[in-house]
Amino acid sequence: QVQLVESGGGLVQPGGSLRLSCTPSGRTFVGYATAWFRQAPGKERTFITGINWSDGHTYYADSVKGRFTVSGNSAENTMYLQMNSLKPEDTAVYYCAAQFHADVATTIKGYDQWGQGTQVTVSS
Repeated sequence: QVQLVESGGGLVQPGGSLRLSCTPSGRTFVGYATAWFRQAPGKERTFITGINWSDGHTYYADSVKGRFTVSGNSAENTMYLQMNSLKPEDTAVYYCAAQFHADVATTIKGYDQWGQGTQVTVSS
């Protein structure tokens, strides 16, 4: 089983930017679909974006389209989430998820491997 390690969270002012990273421990993302989910206090964990490492296709939730960009760097074996124009409502714990030999899914059940989460707080 792959252990996923996220980093890059923190406190940022509204309108600011952050970049999150997700790296698998022990293997590569080749052949995987990987995604970012987020969970705000008292709310469900929801899909925000994902990438299919086999064909490079990316998918976005409407709430982040145009502001967030997901990318996969094979040489670095890392998935990135570039977050721009951040809003207070983006405040949440952000989770990296992975599923081998699958397309990007928008539900939690579509992934069997998860990171520990990284906190993103957008506040002035």
